[in-house]
Amino acid sequence: MSQIELIPAIDIIQGKCVRLTKGDYERKTVYNNDPVEVARQLEAEGFKRLHVVDLDGAKSKHIVNGEILRRISSSTRLTIDFGGGIKSDDDIRQAFDNGASMVTVGSLAATHPDVFIRWMKEYGAERMILGADVRNGLISINGWKEDSGIPLLPFLKDYIDEGVRKVLCTEISKDGTMRGPAIDLYKEIMSHYPQLHLIASGGVSCTEDIEQLEREGIPAVVFGKAYYEGKIDIERLNPSNTDNSNR
Repeated sequence: MSQIELIPAIDIIQGKCVRLTKGDYERKTVYNNDPVEVARQLEAEGFKRLHVVDLDGAKSKHIVNGEILRRISSSTRLTIDFGGGIKSDDDIRQAFDNGASMVTVGSLAATHPDVFIRWMKEYGAERMILGADVRNGLISINGWKEDSGIPLLPFLKDYIDEGVRKVLCTEISKDGTMRGPAIDLYKEIMSHYPQLHLIASGGVSCTEDIEQLEREGIPAVVFGKAYYEGKIDIERLNPSNTDNSNR
Protein backbone atom coordinates (compact mmCIF):
# COMPACT_ATOMS: atom_id res chain seq x y z
CA MET A 1 0.00 0.00 0.00
CA SER A 2 1.30 3.40 -0.93
CA GLN A 3 1.68 5.98 1.86
CA ILE A 4 2.74 8.89 -0.30
CA GLU A 5 -0.21 11.10 -1.17
CA LEU A 6 -1.13 10.45 -4.80
CA ILE A 7 -2.43 13.48 -6.71
CA PRO A 8 -3.26 13.08 -10.40
CA ALA A 9 -3.42 16.32 -12.38
CA ILE A 10 -5.87 17.67 -14.90
CA ASP A 11 -4.47 20.62 -16.87
CA ILE A 12 -7.02 22.58 -18.87
CA ILE A 13 -6.64 24.55 -22.08
CA GLN A 14 -9.72 25.62 -24.06
CA GLY A 15 -11.86 23.27 -22.01
CA LYS A 16 -9.76 20.19 -22.78
CA CYS A 17 -7.53 17.96 -20.66
CA VAL A 18 -3.97 18.52 -21.86
CA ARG A 19 -0.33 18.18 -20.83
CA LEU A 20 2.45 20.54 -21.77
CA THR A 21 6.16 19.75 -22.11
CA LYS A 22 8.37 21.99 -19.94
CA GLY A 23 5.53 24.48 -19.67
CA ASP A 24 5.56 25.23 -23.40
CA TYR A 25 2.05 26.10 -24.61
CA GLU A 26 3.14 25.27 -28.16
CA ARG A 27 4.03 21.71 -27.09
CA LYS A 28 0.75 20.42 -25.77
CA THR A 29 -0.94 17.03 -26.05
CA VAL A 30 -4.73 16.76 -25.73
CA TYR A 31 -5.68 13.62 -23.81
CA ASN A 32 -9.40 14.11 -23.45
CA ASN A 33 -11.93 16.68 -24.60
CA ASP A 34 -13.84 16.41 -21.31
CA PRO A 35 -11.95 17.00 -18.04
CA VAL A 36 -15.06 16.01 -16.06
CA GLU A 37 -14.97 12.56 -17.63
CA VAL A 38 -11.31 12.24 -16.65
CA ALA A 39 -12.08 13.26 -13.06
CA ARG A 40 -14.85 10.67 -12.79
CA GLN A 41 -12.49 8.00 -14.08
CA LEU A 42 -9.83 8.96 -11.55
CA GLU A 43 -12.37 8.74 -8.74
CA ALA A 44 -13.54 5.34 -9.98
CA GLU A 45 -9.92 4.14 -9.85
CA GLY A 46 -9.72 5.04 -6.18
CA PHE A 47 -7.99 8.42 -6.18
CA LYS A 48 -9.11 10.86 -3.48
CA ARG A 49 -7.23 14.01 -4.52
CA LEU A 50 -7.08 15.99 -7.74
CA HIS A 51 -4.84 18.85 -8.87
CA VAL A 52 -6.62 21.03 -11.44
CA VAL A 53 -4.61 23.64 -13.34
CA ASP A 54 -6.27 26.37 -15.36
CA LEU A 55 -3.52 26.91 -17.95
CA ASP A 56 -5.65 29.45 -19.79
CA GLY A 57 -5.97 31.28 -16.47
CA ALA A 58 -2.23 31.16 -15.80
CA LYS A 59 -1.61 32.79 -19.17
CA SER A 60 -4.47 35.31 -18.88
CA LYS A 61 -3.70 36.20 -15.23
CA HIS A 62 -7.27 35.51 -14.08
CA ILE A 63 -9.40 32.37 -13.74
CA VAL A 64 -10.80 31.23 -17.09
CA ASN A 65 -12.02 27.69 -16.47
CA GLY A 66 -13.97 28.14 -13.23
CA GLU A 67 -17.04 26.50 -14.74
CA ILE A 68 -15.10 23.29 -15.42
CA LEU A 69 -13.92 23.29 -11.81
CA ARG A 70 -17.54 23.63 -10.71
CA ARG A 71 -18.58 20.70 -12.91
CA ILE A 72 -15.78 18.47 -11.64
CA SER A 73 -16.60 19.34 -8.04
CA SER A 74 -20.31 18.70 -8.46
CA SER A 75 -19.71 15.45 -10.37
CA THR A 76 -17.22 13.82 -7.97
CA ARG A 77 -16.28 13.66 -4.29
CA LEU A 78 -12.62 14.31 -5.03
CA THR A 79 -10.70 16.75 -2.84
CA ILE A 80 -9.64 19.34 -5.39
CA ASP A 81 -6.84 21.84 -5.28
CA PHE A 82 -7.05 24.43 -8.02
CA GLY A 83 -4.41 26.70 -9.48
CA GLY A 84 -3.77 28.91 -12.46
CA GLY A 85 -4.71 32.57 -12.74
CA ILE A 86 -5.54 33.24 -9.10
CA LYS A 87 -4.49 36.87 -8.94
CA SER A 88 -7.30 38.73 -7.17
CA ASP A 89 -9.79 38.46 -4.32
CA ASP A 90 -12.46 37.69 -6.91
CA ASP A 91 -10.35 34.84 -8.33
CA ILE A 92 -9.78 33.12 -5.00
CA ARG A 93 -13.44 33.49 -4.04
CA GLN A 94 -14.45 32.04 -7.40
CA ALA A 95 -12.14 29.04 -6.89
CA PHE A 96 -13.61 28.23 -3.49
CA ASP A 97 -17.18 28.98 -4.58
CA ASN A 98 -16.76 26.56 -7.50
CA GLY A 99 -15.74 23.72 -5.22
CA ALA A 100 -11.99 23.84 -4.65
CA SER A 101 -10.98 22.63 -1.20
CA MET A 102 -7.56 24.24 -1.60
CA VAL A 103 -5.92 26.66 -3.99
CA THR A 104 -2.38 26.64 -5.32
CA VAL A 105 -0.93 30.14 -5.66
CA GLY A 106 2.54 30.76 -7.04
CA SER A 107 2.99 33.84 -9.20
CA LEU A 108 1.10 36.16 -6.90
CA ALA A 109 3.05 34.83 -3.91
CA ALA A 110 6.24 35.88 -5.68
CA THR A 111 5.02 39.31 -6.76
CA HIS A 112 2.58 40.32 -3.98
CA PRO A 113 3.50 38.47 -0.79
CA ASP A 114 1.26 40.75 1.29
CA VAL A 115 -1.80 39.50 -0.60
CA PHE A 116 -0.83 35.83 -0.23
CA ILE A 117 -0.27 36.26 3.51
CA ARG A 118 -3.62 38.04 3.87
CA TRP A 119 -5.38 35.20 2.05
CA MET A 120 -3.66 32.64 4.25
CA LYS A 121 -4.93 34.42 7.35
CA GLU A 122 -8.41 34.83 5.85
CA TYR A 123 -8.91 31.33 4.48
CA GLY A 124 -6.50 29.32 6.66
CA ALA A 125 -3.09 27.78 5.98
CA GLU A 126 -4.66 24.37 5.34
CA ARG A 127 -6.48 25.73 2.28
CA MET A 128 -3.49 27.53 0.78
CA ILE A 129 -0.78 25.70 -1.18
CA LEU A 130 2.29 27.72 -2.04
CA GLY A 131 3.25 27.10 -5.65
CA ALA A 132 7.02 27.05 -6.16
CA ASP A 133 7.73 26.61 -9.86
CA VAL A 134 11.50 26.38 -10.31
CA ARG A 135 13.81 26.86 -13.26
CA ASN A 136 17.58 26.95 -12.66
CA GLY A 137 16.99 27.35 -8.94
CA LEU A 138 14.82 30.46 -9.35
CA ILE A 139 11.08 30.93 -8.99
CA SER A 140 9.27 31.24 -12.33
CA ILE A 141 5.93 33.06 -12.64
CA ASN A 142 2.94 33.75 -14.90
CA GLY A 143 2.54 30.39 -16.54
CA TRP A 144 6.32 29.82 -16.38
CA LYS A 145 6.80 32.64 -18.87
CA GLU A 146 8.78 34.94 -16.59
CA ASP A 147 11.74 34.56 -14.26
CA SER A 148 11.16 36.32 -10.93
CA GLY A 149 14.85 36.25 -9.96
CA ILE A 150 13.90 34.91 -6.49
CA PRO A 151 15.94 31.90 -5.25
CA LEU A 152 13.86 28.90 -4.16
CA LEU A 153 15.00 28.24 -0.59
CA PRO A 154 14.74 31.85 0.70
CA PHE A 155 11.32 32.06 -1.00
CA LEU A 156 10.16 28.99 0.91
CA LYS A 157 11.67 30.14 4.21
CA ASP A 158 9.91 33.49 4.12
CA TYR A 159 6.53 31.81 3.73
CA ILE A 160 7.19 28.98 6.17
CA ASP A 161 7.99 31.68 8.74
CA GLU A 162 4.54 33.15 7.95
CA GLY A 163 2.79 29.82 8.52
CA VAL A 164 2.80 28.04 5.14
CA ARG A 165 2.65 24.26 5.57
CA LYS A 166 1.89 23.01 2.04
CA VAL A 167 4.18 23.60 -0.95
CA LEU A 168 3.76 22.33 -4.50
CA CYS A 169 7.20 22.39 -6.11
CA THR A 170 7.51 21.88 -9.86
CA GLU A 171 10.89 21.52 -11.53
CA ILE A 172 9.97 23.05 -14.88
CA SER A 173 12.79 21.40 -16.83
CA LYS A 174 11.33 18.03 -15.81
CA ASP A 175 7.64 18.77 -16.28
CA GLY A 176 5.94 16.72 -18.96
CA THR A 177 9.21 15.05 -20.00
CA MET A 178 8.67 11.72 -18.18
CA ARG A 179 12.42 11.61 -17.47
CA GLY A 180 12.11 11.19 -13.71
CA PRO A 181 11.42 13.70 -10.94
CA ALA A 182 13.95 16.09 -9.42
CA ILE A 183 14.50 13.88 -6.38
CA ASP A 184 17.67 15.65 -5.21
CA LEU A 185 15.82 18.98 -5.21
CA TYR A 186 12.97 17.58 -3.12
CA LYS A 187 15.38 15.91 -0.70
CA GLU A 188 17.18 19.23 -0.28
CA ILE A 189 13.92 21.02 0.49
CA MET A 190 12.89 18.38 3.03
CA SER A 191 16.32 18.47 4.68
CA HIS A 192 15.85 22.20 5.33
CA TYR A 193 12.13 22.12 6.11
CA PRO A 194 11.10 18.63 7.32
CA GLN A 195 7.81 20.00 8.65
CA LEU A 196 6.56 20.78 5.14
CA HIS A 197 3.85 18.85 3.38
CA LEU A 198 5.87 18.95 0.15
CA ILE A 199 4.12 18.00 -3.07
CA ALA A 200 6.62 16.95 -5.75
CA SER A 201 5.63 17.76 -9.31
CA GLY A 202 7.27 17.25 -12.70
CA GLY A 203 8.94 14.40 -14.53
CA VAL A 204 7.20 11.35 -13.06
CA SER A 205 7.56 8.64 -15.70
CA CYS A 206 6.38 5.44 -14.01
CA THR A 207 5.25 3.74 -10.82
CA GLU A 208 8.87 3.27 -9.71
CA ASP A 209 9.44 7.04 -9.67
CA ILE A 210 6.58 7.44 -7.21
CA GLU A 211 7.92 4.61 -5.07
CA GLN A 212 11.36 6.22 -5.01
CA LEU A 213 9.88 9.55 -3.89
CA GLU A 214 8.09 7.66 -1.14
CA ARG A 215 11.30 5.96 0.00
CA GLU A 216 12.97 9.37 0.20
CA GLY A 217 10.25 10.60 2.52
CA ILE A 218 8.52 13.00 0.13
CA PRO A 219 4.97 13.43 1.46
CA ALA A 220 3.04 13.81 -1.82
CA VAL A 221 3.37 13.66 -5.59
CA VAL A 222 1.53 15.15 -8.56
CA PHE A 223 1.61 13.30 -11.86
CA GLY A 224 -0.13 13.68 -15.19
CA LYS A 225 1.46 12.53 -18.42
CA ALA A 226 2.67 9.21 -16.97
CA TYR A 227 -0.91 8.41 -15.97
CA TYR A 228 -2.36 9.41 -19.33
CA GLU A 229 0.32 7.40 -21.15
CA GLY A 230 -0.54 4.27 -19.13
CA LYS A 231 2.77 4.17 -17.21
CA ILE A 232 1.23 4.16 -13.72
CA ASP A 233 0.31 0.80 -12.15
CA ILE A 234 -2.76 1.86 -10.19
CA GLU A 235 -3.29 -1.51 -8.53
CA ARG A 236 0.30 -1.50 -7.27
CA LEU A 237 -0.11 1.97 -5.79
CA ASN A 238 -3.60 1.20 -4.45
CA PRO A 239 -4.72 4.84 -4.20
CA SER A 240 -8.01 3.99 -2.46
CA ASN A 241 -6.03 3.24 0.69
CA THR A 242 -4.17 6.52 0.63
CA ASP A 243 -5.75 9.67 2.03
CA ASN A 244 -3.14 11.93 3.55
CA SER A 245 -4.58 15.18 2.21
CA ASN A 246 -4.98 16.76 5.60
CA ARG A 247 -1.89 15.56 7.35
